[in-house]
Amino acid sequence: MKTLFVAILVCSASIVTAEVTITIDHNGSSSASREFKFGRVPSPSKDDAASRAKLTLVAGNIDTTSGGLAVLNDGALPSTEDDPGANLFFKADTWGGRILIDLGRMIDVAQINTYSWHRGRRAPQLYYVYASEGTSAEFNESPGTKIDPTARGWKKIAFVDTRPDRNRGGQYGVSITDPTGSLGHYRYLLFDVFETESDDVYGNTFFSEIDVTERK
Repeated sequence: MKTLFVAILVCSASIVTAEVTITIDHNGSSSASREFKFGRVPSPSKDDAASRAKLTLVAGNIDTTSGGLAVLNDGALPSTEDDPGANLFFKADTWGGRILIDLGRMIDVAQINTYSWHRGRRAPQLYYVYASEGTSAEFNESPGTKIDPTARGWKKIAFVDTRPDRNRGGQYGVSITDPTGSLGHYRYLLFDVFETESDDVYGNTFFSEIDVTERK
């Protein structure tokens, strides 16, 4: 059974479960800037564990006008609310995709933070994130869409849905943490990303950055 995390979002919100806390923050178009400053979510980092990670597309089709996987951990940020080359997004009229992050070594993960920015309905985020040490016998590093990651050595960390209003543009910042200070010791993260609406062909999020913070 899937565990659902539901947020009622005005400007920011936190969802606390027995396992994780998901903090969601939003800047409207009038308050958004390239610094991605939020009241409750840290701004993107240029030197986190993900900045040295290897990113691989496991499933889905990346839009050719996007900046590709590299923009997710390069520390650079979009300069405007409609900057395709500085964001990662999947091809129009597709469901989304799966992205593998290999941190290169096992770390104690303190936070997983994701950021997006668009003037319209491509701003909200909708995804599952899984994590793995990568040491179990059944581990599948690149599970396709027909494979349940939890049956192949992955642990579901969180389900994120920032859609208070699918037409609400601006910046979204999401921070996934644990009350203990540690989400666990992992080498791999898997993002299972979905389109946020299907009223037209442009439902895939403009993801600007993914940060992974190591616990000190």
